[in-house]
Amino acid sequence: MRILIIEDDFSLVAGLKKALAPAGIAVDHEASGAGGIEIAPSEAYSLIVLDLALPDMSGEEVLSRLRGRGSDVPILILTAQDAVAEKVKCLNLGADDYLTKPFDLHEFEARVKALARRGKGRPAPVLKCGSLVFETSTATASVRDIPLSLRRREAAVLAILMSHSGKLVRKDRLISEVFGFDEPVAPNAIELYVARLRQKLGPDGPPIRTIRGLGYLLEER
Repeated sequence: MRILIIEDDFSLVAGLKKALAPAGIAVDHEASGAGGIEIAPSEAYSLIVLDLALPDMSGEEVLSRLRGRGSDVPILILTAQDAVAEKVKCLNLGADDYLTKPFDLHEFEARVKALARRGKGRPAPVLKCGSLVFETSTATASVRDIPLSLRRREAAVLAILMSHSGKLVRKDRLISEVFGFDEPVAPNAIELYVARLRQKLGPDGPPIRTIRGLGYLLEER
């Protein structure tokens, strides 16, 4: 999963990135409203987190422009204001949820996951492919009820492949969803994660096929 945070508090964003990383959620960050409006259509984000107090324009204006351009990505509002009128205004402009600062990081993570699932139209918290089961809420997997020891990005790659089991997932899509814009990506990073997954899935798990020059496919048995 990949989300966009439009927020000018760099220390807050660093904390949010750290909180979301164990769940395999990649974060892109923009500190200005104009930058957020420009970058939002460039990726298939699962969620946009939007602060109302931005340096160049109000969060309400950013929200209005995004919805006016046809974006239907779920938007979670962050603000220090707790006024009911402000919440109602944002919801009427097209926001999906509202969180008042300061907030608990666990609550933030739960709302991010819930909104992202809603946006994808996939409320079910469990993905299945043959004997392989993936719990999206905890980013954990098992084969024939035997837990797999997965690193964060291995789990993220597996979740994407399972969400499209039986279909080709292009390598560039895996890169864009697993890594943020500001993260360095080694040329063979995805190949390495796929190789580790194949080893951990073993003979009882579904095979991952390499479609040379294109990407990968998790086969349904």
